[in-house]
Amino acid sequence: MADFSLTGKVALVTGATSGIGRRQALALAQAGAAVVLLGRREAQLQEAVAEIEAVKARAAALSADLSDRDQLPKLAERAMVPFGSIDILINAAGMNLRQPAVEITLESWDMTLNLNLAVPFFLARELIPAMEVNGWGRIINIASLQSSRAFPNGLAYGASKGGISQLTRAMAEAWSRHGITCNAIAPGFFPTELTAPVYKDPDQLDKLAAQTAIGRNGELSDLDGLTVFLASPASDYITGQIIHLDGGFTAK
Repeated sequence: MADFSLTGKVALVTGATSGIGRRQALALAQAGAAVVLLGRREAQLQEAVAEIEAVKARAAALSADLSDRDQLPKLAERAMVPFGSIDILINAAGMNLRQPAVEITLESWDMTLNLNLAVPFFLARELIPAMEVNGWGRIINIASLQSSRAFPNGLAYGASKGGISQLTRAMAEAWSRHGITCNAIAPGFFPTELTAPVYKDPDQLDKLAAQTAIGRNGELSDLDGLTVFLASPASDYITGQIIHLDGGFTAK
């Protein structure tokens, strides 16, 4: 029988203060992993830690600004302090400024591509040596519907998420021979801070739900199964894949 247990594993989840990252951290903890939650907002991090500890699981908060790439080596070291070396990395931190093409500046372009595309690679690379020593590791990136489809006011975000798809394949090619798999989850529409503008428009939400094959938008609990599966030994022979968790949005 497939092994879905994460007992004895240590996970680092970025963007863990809210939304997708926070839910994924909880799912990993409930499956047995000790989880380090990384984000910028200390109060929200502590709330997330308390949520995990309430289910008798282990969690630690790591407050940091991922956008400063020069700090990533030290950040990786700090992440290993609470529970030891990292076995599972989830790159859930991201930003979407929703700017029309004519309003995109060099600064906003660089901010988006840095956090959404560069940081997942450079942070993972800092953690790879310990995974190689153990002969086992999991990297889960967060892709998007915009990894393969264009949405209004999504040029920079879409470019970063299209890049995540290819980055995931390239990371898998580079590291899977060492027992380290890399896959990406491409969510549909879920209630998060990044999708808050969409969720304020009931008519738009209804249209998006109608676009799915299932007939509804995502609920955060829908992330649990796929997250644990990709993080566990049950997915040992799956790598370099972008899996759409979208209720069939991309199937229509």
